[in-house]
Amino acid sequence: MMVDSFLPAMREAVAKKLVGEGYSQGRVAALLGVTQASVSLYVKFGGRSSSLLARLGISEEQGALYASLLAEDLKKSPVYAVNTLYSLWSDALGRGALCGSHRKEYPALSECSMCVVKFGPQLEPSGDAVEQVASAVRVLEGSSAFVSVMPEVSVNIAYAPLGAKSAQDVVAVPGRIVKVKGMPRSFMKPEYGASTHVANVLLAVLSSDETRRAAMNIRYDAKIDSVIRKMKLGVLRVKGGSLIVEGLRDTLNKVDRQIDALVDPGGPGSEPGLYLFGEDAMAVAELGVKVARSCAASR
Repeated sequence: MMVDSFLPAMREAVAKKLVGEGYSQGRVAALLGVTQASVSLYVKFGGRSSSLLARLGISEEQGALYASLLAEDLKKSPVYAVNTLYSLWSDALGRGALCGSHRKEYPALSECSMCVVKFGPQLEPSGDAVEQVASAVRVLEGSSAFVSVMPEVSVNIAYAPLGAKSAQDVVAVPGRIVKVKGMPRSFMKPEYGASTHVANVLLAVLSSDETRRAAMNIRYDAKIDSVIRKMKLGVLRVKGGSLIVEGLRDTLNKVDRQIDALVDPGGPGSEPGLYLFGEDAMAVAELGVKVARSCAASR
């Protein structure tokens, strides 16, 4: 089902999205690992993605969201995109969303629950960290104002439990938090290792201040800059771009104040962003909502 339906549908949808954004067919082919001729066929005769997803019980709207997430990750790194693709598919399996299609094709599996057991939510000793991020996500989803500060690359919120050393030890949201009909929405439950970039930014800040255990990325512009200045947050400004994590620890070692926010001015192919930090995921979510409301009030 993955190879015959989901993967081809996502390839086609992502290819058409990237070409629509101005990427050359050759560049898209290189990013996707297919031939330029294949990309040309996707663009000229594409239309299978919706029918392939419908066969799996995945709506066209949800498929478009998946394609947007994968396209953004693919621009950064094919590895990011592969991780997101796996997370999206695993979540669908764990929720039992694909069981109907699978059982229709193989009636003998009518009593099978293997995917739900293997990929569904697992109880674990450190489940409190997962629930903390889930609670923070609910705060964001309940705020109509927050969507105004969400960047084009969407939002992730990450929490590093005690002893976290790598991105695999950090809890975040697979597939990130996206805009759906004017509201923030998350399609998947938080899990360990679900973020690479935000998690690594958090770990860099955590290495110099053990109280900064959670982080979230939002949009950055002149209005938000004015708001965080008025809020008197401890702000660190760094060189932007995809290599923001490189050298961040060295920069932080020269700072003798608490960091509440990190400004990334962006660079070629990378939009400006603001990272918010706090002692836990709920504190970061509440800070993000406060920034959003302040921006709305300053209109």
